[in-house]
Amino acid sequence: MDEQIEKYFGKELTVPERRSLLQSITSDPERKKLYIKYKNISGLLSVSDKLDDREESRRGYGRFLGRLKRRKMYRLAGRYMCAAAVCALLVTVTYRLTLRSLDKPAAAEMTNTLYVPAGQRVKVTLQDGTDVWLNAKTTLSYPTVFGDGERHVRVEGEAFFDIAEDAERPFTVSARNIKMKALGTGFNVYSYPNEPFVRVSLIEGKLNVYRTDAEAEAIMLNAGEEITAEGERMTRKAIAHADYFFWKDGIYSFHNEMLGDMLKKLELYYDVKIVVEDPSISRWEYTGKFRQREGIDEIIRMIRKIHRFKVEKDEENNIFTLK
Repeated sequence: MDEQIEKYFGKELTVPERRSLLQSITSDPERKKLYIKYKNISGLLSVSDKLDDREESRRGYGRFLGRLKRRKMYRLAGRYMCAAAVCALLVTVTYRLTLRSLDKPAAAEMTNTLYVPAGQRVKVTLQDGTDVWLNAKTTLSYPTVFGDGERHVRVEGEAFFDIAEDAERPFTVSARNIKMKALGTGFNVYSYPNEPFVRVSLIEGKLNVYRTDAEAEAIMLNAGEEITAEGERMTRKAIAHADYFFWKDGIYSFHNEMLGDMLKKLELYYDVKIVVEDPSISRWEYTGKFRQREGIDEIIRMIRKIHRFKVEKDEENNIFTLK
């Protein structure tokens, strides 16, 4: 057992202590192997709807350490990986790591791919301390250990980034043909493949946004601004509805939103199918906030208080039909 690595994943180390540990990992192959094993297992354990409860996360990690002390690492790793694949967490974590790859000298070359299916949302903490919230049907690709240069990740779907500051290693995010560069800031990326645009919204700090083949034409965003990139056009404007980004805390906020667009998001958030038989329903506007735990049945009931329509539910196929 390595007490410092335990404290790292238990979030008990100070920033200088974390940096010291990560520096030692790059020069100690055996410690690097142990770190990666912990990283993979703790990553699987952390994927739950209690991720936003810090105290619950610590208790869960404590239970994990207790089991780890009583069992061999490989046996426990296998058990948790199998459980994560079949239990109600419903999150697929694909690690491009094998026992052979653990012997490679450059851990930064190892890539993790985390996919969050419809009806789920997840928070992960990257190796450098950066926090990332992933919305439903989102894929995040990132290295196990960031190298000495640029810290780079890729996202498809929607993600909110709270970047750990590191003046010597800028943090970059790619979403389709758009790239963002930051040293320390908080921003949201909306980049679903079925949408014709990519939207980058800056909540805190400063952020450079540019096309991957035109960094010289980068646009500097200030806090409270967002860029929408569609086709060859990039449009900057003030964020109109900041409460929208509460999705990362399990709160869905809508402001004068067309009901048709809102229902598409609810399908994504709750993994259901919503059929609208009367097209006029989609053109209604709605403003309101819901907590994720309220559930889709309760949300539709609340919407019906404002807009009158009939609902039929196919329980077996989880389909709602609005008339």
